[in-house]
Amino acid sequence: MTWTQLLIILAKIVVIFLFALGMVPLLVWAERKLVGHFQQRIGPHRVGPDGILQGIADGLKLFLKQDIIPARADKLLYVLAPMLSLVPALMVLGVIPFGPVATIGGRHVELYLANPNVAVLYVLALGSVGVYGVVLAGWSSNNKYSLLGACRSAAQMVSYEVPLGLSLITPLMIVGSLSLVDIVQWQQDHTWLALPGLLAFVVFMVCGVAETNRAPFDLPEAEQELIAGYHTEYSSFKFAMFMMAEYAHMISVSAIAVTVFLGGWLGPWLPPVVWFLIKLSALLFLFIWLRATFPRLRYDWLMKLGWLRLLPLALVSIFLTAVGMAVLGGWVRT
Repeated sequence: MTWTQLLIILAKIVVIFLFALGMVPLLVWAERKLVGHFQQRIGPHRVGPDGILQGIADGLKLFLKQDIIPARADKLLYVLAPMLSLVPALMVLGVIPFGPVATIGGRHVELYLANPNVAVLYVLALGSVGVYGVVLAGWSSNNKYSLLGACRSAAQMVSYEVPLGLSLITPLMIVGSLSLVDIVQWQQDHTWLALPGLLAFVVFMVCGVAETNRAPFDLPEAEQELIAGYHTEYSSFKFAMFMMAEYAHMISVSAIAVTVFLGGWLGPWLPPVVWFLIKLSALLFLFIWLRATFPRLRYDWLMKLGWLRLLPLALVSIFLTAVGMAVLGGWVRT
């Protein structure tokens, strides 16, 4: 590897990192404004023009607040838990193709950090790691309410991880590759996978909302019942990392859905990266819209939805895809 290639890789890491962290305060502001309009309120309007700097003000406030660690907490795991929640969501973006090969300064540069041939498995593995941060946060705090919130989150994320993974089998069967770049290329030659895999796409999005602990699946927090859930004992920058992790997971889940089901960067007239950001923004808007529309599910309904509804639907999607491929022969992979 030459120094130029190393510098390009480092530049990509910095760009992806800044993109994710820059999107978080923007998403915080957008969510507050949109939910305010949905509920006929103003939303943030004091810090900056139309409240645009509210996310930055919140970040500075949390960063400068006193950091308190409970006396009987397991300090190592207590500090490690927020990192385990945030880092996997950022690492997922490393295999997301934001566009095709671009020419920058006379050099061909791929608009993705890496293209492993098992990218989908890599994404699923990192998604499973995120639950460890939540569980360790609840357990290491030595607070029974935090532990209850962590147990809820573990049960919820395990329940929805299964149909989420199964929903990705449908597009993988059609394309015949685990590479996200190959999946986008197939859609360029044929059609968006959300059309032949509509049922799988719906299952993936519902499970994605549950995986990010967003309303109406925000049972691990449940402030009316468990104070604030697994992060009750966290303050200052550690609490900010949990909040950043939630929005980073929203971005990563939406980016995977765009790449696998909605054609990735594909689109007419506009630059490929712009098309990717438009689709990404549309799915992030959907996350916010759901929060403003639906009430929190009861816990037994949450579990029934995952195991008795979404899991069978994911299996039905796999079955229908297999039948369709058998009927159509090899058309889908040509």
